[in-house]
Amino acid sequence: MALSQPSTASTHDYRTPAMHLNALDWIALVLMIVGSINWGLVGVLNLDLVAAIFGTMTPAARVVYALVGLAGIYGILLAAKCARKP
Repeated sequence: MALSQPSTASTHDYRTPAMHLNALDWIALVLMIVGSINWGLVGVLNLDLVAAIFGTMTPAARVVYALVGLAGIYGILLAAKCARKP
């Protein structure tokens, strides 16, 4: 006994076409994830992982914070790009 497939006329596909991300998009996404995890740790455990690794407001820590901030701004542009896709 074969299983019947649902009729395509009665089903609605809500999937959107795949969006291809370039290297800059992926870097920005990774930095936004790192930043959000760091802020989550600050909020829940009062632990600033960036400061624990690089030191409190050292030049290296400041670079990490600046890159995460720039990635967040770029994330706004990336979200707008995603919203414009059909």
